Amino acid sequence: MLLGIAPFGLVSGVAAVSVGIGDLPALAMSFVVFAGSAQVAAVALIGLSAPLGVILLSTTLINLRMMMYSASLAPYLSHLSLPKRVLASYLLVDQAYAFSVLRFSRGERLERFWYYLGVSVPAWIVWVGATAVGVFVGARLPAGLGLEFTIPLSFLALLVPVLTDRASVVAAVVGGLVAVLAHPLPNNLGLLAGALAGILAGVSLESRRP
Repeated sequence: MLLGIAPFGLVSGVAAVSVGIGDLPALAMSFVVFAGSAQVAAVALIGLSAPLGVILLSTTLINLRMMMYSASLAPYLSHLSLPKRVLASYLLVDQAYAFSVLRFSRGERLERFWYYLGVSVPAWIVWVGATAVGVFVGARLPAGLGLEFTIPLSFLALLVPVLTDRASVVAAVVGGLVAVLAHPLPNNLGLLAGALAGILAGVSLESRRP
């Protein structure tokens, strides 16, 4: 997991500096936002001089998946105190969700909150650290290094282990196809359309089971 996060963070830091975001604001973005795909989208829009409203709307739409993640994890973590739930929400990223929900859903006896921290805290450390390297050392990296390919690979690595039945495979295929076909839509609406289509397809198939 961390091997995928590191180059992703590096690319994000390099991209932020390349569009004119200052070193400290670029690094602060990783602390405050802590969401790779939203940060990459925001940086791209900043580079295009997009209005602030468009940037906020786009990043909000991209991060709407966190609501689905939260709803899925709620049965396992809702008993925690408010400070712990706030911390868990801040640290919620795709990797933390994927690993945690896989373990929690098996019904294993484990300290769920500490397992969640064991996944999410190292992800946070590597993400912020890699972003810092990208911000402060990125200008010295070869221009043709092409680390961008690691971004979709890191998400594919999370996707494959959860494709355990027909409904999840259909949801992934439908969501991916719709997201690609709807890519021309403005403000990253294609991503949201793909997510909703995948959810509807998976739920529809799941509801037909005996």
